[in-house]
Amino acid sequence: MNIFLIIIFVLAGVFSLLSSVKNFDWFFNNSKAKSFVKIFGRNGARIFYSILGIFMIILGLVLGFKL
Repeated sequence: MNIFLIIIFVLAGVFSLLSSVKNFDWFFNNSKAKSFVKIFGRNGARIFYSILGIFMIILGLVLGFKL
């Protein structure tokens, strides 16, 4: 597994988690995030992106430890 890919997973997870915890308007007003806001509502989208961020961080760490 490429170390670059592991770093990307962890950084994307941290970004997603931080954006959902801080409730950044610019993040949730993005056209891709707006679809989740329409489906789940703002708080539901925040929970979704928090779970997604945690999952990506864990996936990156698990892949990193397999090296």
